[in-house]
Amino acid sequence: MRRTSARYSSAGIAAAAATAMLFAATTATSSGAAENAGTEGAAAAAAAGPVGFGAATTGGAGGTTVTVTTTSAFVAAVQSSAPTIVRVNGSIALSSMTKVASNKTIVGVGTAGRITGYGLNISNANNVIVQNLTFTGSKDDAINVQYSTNVWIDHNDISNAYDGAVDIKRASDKVTVSWNRTHNQNKNMLLGHDDDNGSEDIGKLRVTYVHNWFDGTNQRNPRVRFGNPVHVLNNYFSDIGSYGVASTQNAGVLVEGNYFEDTDDPYHRGEGDSGDGALVARNNHFVNSGSGEAGGSVAGIPYSYSADSASSVKSIVTAGAGVGKI
Repeated sequence: MRRTSARYSSAGIAAAAATAMLFAATTATSSGAAENAGTEGAAAAAAAGPVGFGAATTGGAGGTTVTVTTTSAFVAAVQSSAPTIVRVNGSIALSSMTKVASNKTIVGVGTAGRITGYGLNISNANNVIVQNLTFTGSKDDAINVQYSTNVWIDHNDISNAYDGAVDIKRASDKVTVSWNRTHNQNKNMLLGHDDDNGSEDIGKLRVTYVHNWFDGTNQRNPRVRFGNPVHVLNNYFSDIGSYGVASTQNAGVLVEGNYFEDTDDPYHRGEGDSGDGALVARNNHFVNSGSGEAGGSVAGIPYSYSADSASSVKSIVTAGAGVGKI
């Protein structure tokens, strides 16, 4: 028999603290990098701050701002040891997964910022923002996060990655994934890479997925191991092929206020050879979709937040998710 009780707390369900980010930055130039002057750069780099587990993320705030137009300038900027706001103006073709150092904001200018060929590897890093970029055709992941904390992945358009769109693993923690549109993607968002990695992952892998548009993505929206709690809040799932959310390997996932349309299997426990996790479903909206499978107990959500009505999530997310919407 399904059990739908859970240990969660809305902490008063107050409005989430979304403080505007002010990037007081100096300017810099390099080969393929242009000086950023006036208010244009601040407008491109600034948006309401993240809510949820990644709320403390500030990226490259207070550091140098560079605008890059070439691959070499991009790689140098994102791998700099100094806090940096990297404005991407044009298409950057990567020849391998490219490591991102700590204290970085990587943000597309208007709708021009594109990453092709391979994706970004946020590894052993802290305090990273990836925002307003189009990722397409990566031969690996579009964005991989491992051994990293305080990460915000926001307002991106991600498609046709060979592996995952956004994979978060190996003891990563305090991450928010918000306002992204993912499409033409089989394996979408993996949280926790292996059933045998509990020694690293238990107590970590706390992620908030909020206001994303999972647009025809086949599976892993997300697929969760060990993370508890994980908050899947106010996302729009449309035409999902295999399944939406899977909670496995002692994970605890709160699936709240989402809009599921044309999704036969919105959420379930266990997946493949992985054992069941706990999953609590609350106030979701279903259109031409299955009812989902819930059960077990989920740890309390430790931050305040305000949930949108599930029936309004489709219009909110389709209007606001993706590139050029900040």
